[in-house]
Amino acid sequence: MYNGLLHAHSGIRYLTLILLLCVILQSFYGWIRQRKYAGSHHVLVKLNAGFFLAQLMIGAVLYTISSKVLFDPEMFKSTLLRFFTLEHPLMMLLATALIIHNASKSKSYSNYKTHKRIFWNNLIAFIIVIASIPWPFREQLGTSWF
Repeated sequence: MYNGLLHAHSGIRYLTLILLLCVILQSFYGWIRQRKYAGSHHVLVKLNAGFFLAQLMIGAVLYTISSKVLFDPEMFKSTLLRFFTLEHPLMMLLATALIIHNASKSKSYSNYKTHKRIFWNNLIAFIIVIASIPWPFREQLGTSWF
């Protein structure tokens, strides 16, 4: 069960990143062109929030059953344990909260300033997500692409 959830969590991250980039690009375009925030924009923002919620739920289950999560003062001495116990969940929770807050506050058929708010909040969330993913090139974390 653990391996299946871990692979799902790692695989869905690419879909969430693609959706997040689509939302950022769409909102930037809408903001620069001063387009009205319409229903099609709203659907993409809500879909993005849904994928982030799914990732959050899978991550919460993994957090409870993972051997990389340790609640002990010794955890702070290990880069791997500190990252998976504290840093990764906290940063991802913050990014997910930003994205869900954005989705809940955006209303269909509002003005172009909605695009501006969505752009900046999602860009901040994107930076947080990229910084807190355990990429394979971060050797001390020992993860893979999937």
